[in-house]
Amino acid sequence: MKKLVIGILAHVDAGKTTLSESMLYQSGKIRKLGRVDNKDAYLDTYELERERGITIFSKQAMFEVDEIQITLLDTPGHVDFSAEMERTLQVLDYAILVISGADGVQGHTKTLWRLLDRYQIPVFLFVNKMDQSGTNKEKIMRELKKQLDDGCVVFEQSKTEDFYDQLAMCDEILMEAYLEAEHIETFQIKKAIMKRKVFPCFFGSALKLEGVEAFIEGIVKYASIPSYPDAFGAKIFKITRDDQGNRLTYMKLTGGRLKVKDILTNGIWEEKVNQIRLYSGQKYEAVNEVQAGSVCAVIGLSQTRSGEGLGIEKASDTPSLEPVLSYQIILPDDCDPRVILPKLRQIEEEEPELHIVWDEVLQEIQAQIMGEVQIEILQSLIERRFGIKVIFNEGKIVYKETIASIVEGVGHFEPLRHYAEVHLLLEPGVPGSGLQFGSDCSEDVLAKSWQRLVLSHLEEKAHKGVLTGSAITDIKITLISGRAHNKHTEGGDFREATYRAVRQGLKEAESIVLEPYYAFWLELPEKMVGRAMTDIEKMQGTCEVSEINGETAILVGSAPVVTMRNYQQEVIAYTKGHGRLFCSLKGYAPCHNVEEVIDSIGYDSERDIENPTGSVFCAHGTGFLVAWDEVKNYMHVESYLQKKEVGVEEVVQNKTSYTEERWIDLEEIDKIIHGTFFANQGKKSVWKKQKTARESYYEPVNYVKKEKEYKEEYLLVDGYNIIFAWPELKELAQDNMDGAKIKLLEALSNYQGIIKCQIIVVFDAYRVQGHLEEVINYHNIRMVYTREAQTADQYIERFAHDNQKKYKIVVATSDGLQQIIIRGAGCALLSARELKVEIERASESIQQAYKERQTAEHNYLIDSLSPDAKAQMEDLLKKENDK
Repeated sequence: MKKLVIGILAHVDAGKTTLSESMLYQSGKIRKLGRVDNKDAYLDTYELERERGITIFSKQAMFEVDEIQITLLDTPGHVDFSAEMERTLQVLDYAILVISGADGVQGHTKTLWRLLDRYQIPVFLFVNKMDQSGTNKEKIMRELKKQLDDGCVVFEQSKTEDFYDQLAMCDEILMEAYLEAEHIETFQIKKAIMKRKVFPCFFGSALKLEGVEAFIEGIVKYASIPSYPDAFGAKIFKITRDDQGNRLTYMKLTGGRLKVKDILTNGIWEEKVNQIRLYSGQKYEAVNEVQAGSVCAVIGLSQTRSGEGLGIEKASDTPSLEPVLSYQIILPDDCDPRVILPKLRQIEEEEPELHIVWDEVLQEIQAQIMGEVQIEILQSLIERRFGIKVIFNEGKIVYKETIASIVEGVGHFEPLRHYAEVHLLLEPGVPGSGLQFGSDCSEDVLAKSWQRLVLSHLEEKAHKGVLTGSAITDIKITLISGRAHNKHTEGGDFREATYRAVRQGLKEAESIVLEPYYAFWLELPEKMVGRAMTDIEKMQGTCEVSEINGETAILVGSAPVVTMRNYQQEVIAYTKGHGRLFCSLKGYAPCHNVEEVIDSIGYDSERDIENPTGSVFCAHGTGFLVAWDEVKNYMHVESYLQKKEVGVEEVVQNKTSYTEERWIDLEEIDKIIHGTFFANQGKKSVWKKQKTARESYYEPVNYVKKEKEYKEEYLLVDGYNIIFAWPELKELAQDNMDGAKIKLLEALSNYQGIIKCQIIVVFDAYRVQGHLEEVINYHNIRMVYTREAQTADQYIERFAHDNQKKYKIVVATSDGLQQIIIRGAGCALLSARELKVEIERASESIQQAYKERQTAEHNYLIDSLSPDAKAQMEDLLKKENDK
């Protein structure tokens, strides 16, 4: 049977679980419609979910439509449980994104859209709650195209001219097909959906079963059934336990088949499959074999983890959503923390968004979570499963640290009869990249086995920063050198040396404290916008008005999590219940109050016994400690960075050319003569020519003979600034901005053809959420759209700063402040008026040259004749004249 795995996602309260219920009912899987508010929904299987009316854990249901077995995975909609949802995304063939017709595209909806884009999952959209008053289909479609993607197309009236016209605008292949045949085949539409060029949109009310049947038919008609290889592969996306305590490993088979008693391995462990279950709601069916495309739960595997790949399947990337809040778990007096810790680890492996941390110094258990809603859930889970009532303290922010400079960290561990030295290169990584480990060390220096051991030690530990003791991130750590002893080195020696190398490098580097930021979406009455913007500014955040609908305004922006934690209650209070705030984790950025944070945490890296910064050396049969700032004076292996710098200096010194020659002035010649020919004559009073005032004031100049350096010319144009500075473009832009852009680009393209320099036209796209920097070739010039939160000014200033030594740069803008900055960077300037004059002058000069050429050059027939023909012509003319 054909198989499809479809996930259903939504912002909280959009009606996701209700739609799941309706789809199961329409397919005949269930006979009675359950409801979230009645606490009898088919997929809300946990008591906590029924009590709170939200989905907390991802679950699955299986139903069949037209000989297709669909596995529907219901994911949590609340932002605090986003990590659970993100794990599920990795096994989906398609996704259903539910939009509330009453609320439109909300804050968390955009986060889900970005994740779907990251994992490249095709999407069907269902706009729910269209039965509510005030919903407007055309308005919602405009919002979907603007906020999500231009490829969102209504699929309810297919096979119409308007339908094909909208599809043709989404993809060039569809456009060609439509122009050739005046319609588009179903298989072509399916391909476009699969490639995320088209996103089918359906409207209805899940509660009233309106539009649900058409939606299911649309999925069956336009979804492509995936094909799988014969070799076994599986992706693990969830770990949980049943009521009897059996550990369940949920996986999707991505190749081959799986049978009971099969042996599975990931290269490290090897375990046997004892049972295979196919779950649908609370019930399951035990089977002996499953085929590729199936989602099943396996019993018998004790060492699996979420995101792991088996067989041909590779492990998944770490989820981009991480815990940002940390709470101390306060246990009852009669409960030993070391006894409860292994039990909490069971919950940790089931919930990817939960991190359990044991603080050895404070002798306490800490829970790192996504949001405060999880506290109640975690309390209930611990009490229900282990019978222990726990409470949480007020909580704190999970900070992180990174570095801003490249350093070489050195770790040495050499107590008596032990030996290991490790050199690591620490480099700042891209924001959000996490920790990356690698090796660039010759096997002649350090054996491959020792290199692998060092890398494994780097990966096994959560390395602490040196400012706050927080975990480090966004750093690339590369093994560049090291040394072992043939007799005395043991595996544990390299562990100590590796840890110390990381710490020594961090102490030497310029460290930065990072804090988590929320991206928020705030809906409130328009008259309250001023108050909200003031609040956000006080919270060290940034915001802008996204849209105004009647008396309601929507603010979007970002702010530190620490300042925004309890702002929801304030919004409800000052808007009298009319305001709504939705937050999602944006990522980590430099801390806004770093000194205050460092003082409040009070971390001392020198007193952290578990993470020493110094190294251990040995002399006269005794080991001794060396502080981190003295380690490089004692190290046994030559410094990698220092060696590199010396090598560069030697190359520069050995490189000789005529550019190093200089003219010798007369005064230097006199000094040389007096120092040689008259060296033995002793001191004499000699007549000296009196220097002129010019010679006395100016120092002699030593001339260096240099070859003239040629620099490629670049003209950078601030697009919107020029458009609104040229009257004809400004007038055109008020009616048609795209037309104004094209007119400017055409003028600059012609200009480039005359002056032959590189032209870059920069347009602002900093307000486009999630937009990446985009470079487009337009004929012979380049057009740049800046990334989110970057203005055209910032792009131009950065380009000028980075390349002013390499290129001859001219910037065209009439922005006064930018002109000062560009001039300070050593670049030339053109105002908008001067650019216009320069383009017109160049155009006139080329036209004039063309006219002159046309006038000067005349083509005569006689010029093309051979000498013999000319002679014959002259004879004929002569005879004619003689007559």
